[in-house]
Amino acid sequence: MYPFSRSEDPHVDLSSQDAFDNGAPFATFDRMRSEAAVHWTEFTGPDDGFWSVVRHADILQLNRQTGLLSSARGIRMEDQTEEEYEARKTFQETDAPVHRAFRALASKAFSKSTISQYEDRIRQIVTELLDQSFEEREFDATDRIARRLPMQMLGQIIGVPDEDAGWLVERGDALISNADPDYTDFVIDKVDTDEYRLLPFRSPAAVELFDYANDLLDRIEKGEEIGVLNTVLQPTSHGTQMTRDEFRNFFCLLVAAGNDTTRYSIAATIHSLANQPGLLTALQAGNHGGWEGVTDEMIRWATPTTHFRRTATQDFEHAGKTIRAGDKVVLWFLSANRDGDAMSDPYQLQLDRPRNPHLAFGQGGPHICLGMWLAKLEVRVVLEEMTRRLGKIEQIAPHEYLRSNFIHGIKKLPIRVTAR
Repeated sequence: MYPFSRSEDPHVDLSSQDAFDNGAPFATFDRMRSEAAVHWTEFTGPDDGFWSVVRHADILQLNRQTGLLSSARGIRMEDQTEEEYEARKTFQETDAPVHRAFRALASKAFSKSTISQYEDRIRQIVTELLDQSFEEREFDATDRIARRLPMQMLGQIIGVPDEDAGWLVERGDALISNADPDYTDFVIDKVDTDEYRLLPFRSPAAVELFDYANDLLDRIEKGEEIGVLNTVLQPTSHGTQMTRDEFRNFFCLLVAAGNDTTRYSIAATIHSLANQPGLLTALQAGNHGGWEGVTDEMIRWATPTTHFRRTATQDFEHAGKTIRAGDKVVLWFLSANRDGDAMSDPYQLQLDRPRNPHLAFGQGGPHICLGMWLAKLEVRVVLEEMTRRLGKIEQIAPHEYLRSNFIHGIKKLPIRVTAR
């Protein structure tokens, strides 16, 4: 009744925040991949155009070319001045050796072995959420499950009170979902946000998060242990340490990106179960390649982070195109994850996919998603627990997508469930 939506327009304007309103513009990506590896894309707003890289192999190759393509001018397609970049940057917007040094610290807190210790707590939260939701039978799955699990885990990992987690996520939504009027009054392409241009995502919500982060930092400096935050504040191997400004920006990133991408992966997973009845039957019969493989396939299917932008450091040739120093180069992970040259039947959700080289976490480059193992664990536990208790699941009204060309996800998903 409600298939995983896609825009059938082969000429969607990828620079527009409305590009994903009718579902992912897969027809546009199909056309682009068939025509060339790299395309010049004009910007509809005041910013300069950019190169779109759409094929899996080219994205994988270029994502490794850190000498040619820098992250140090921002990771979104919009332009930034040097002043804006310096004020808003996190370690995501840095290159080696700075990025490598800070990532080494943060990776300890988000390693596979460290994150695996949270499995029992994640399962407990999922069980509680499903118990509450199943009593109602009809509910918005994005709100009741997909949003609340990462929200509650955010508090656990950061080390803040559970009662603060909801407020933090609301502020994080206002940041990273700054193109959607459901989440902010300061819609990035609808109102003048120049007053906030030195804040993350040009959002006034950052002011409140900065105040919260300042309080945490004060407590840490007095010797208090607060979740993973003490770890990232340690001196790096180079002897450098996060400044107060860098810590506040990192905290905003942790709150926003640490919640939204997992939320939309879970929402896409539940949407698939509700609209492809054979999936639930196969999962309950054990007809799949293992839960880890199923989880990877669901995350490939969702690919909530549509792209990352890089900036050329010098002139170079790629696939017959001349890319000039200073040009923006956008790596479209969503396109790569539907590339038939990289994987068989990419528009089919295959529970036993034998080879799944998806790029949903930015694999292949140094900026691979820090929260990858946490996202995988949360999606897997939701899958396992829903499979265990579901008798039937169906979508009962149209879903709604987030307004954004950066984060793609179902923000409203009305479903009806029957327990086994």
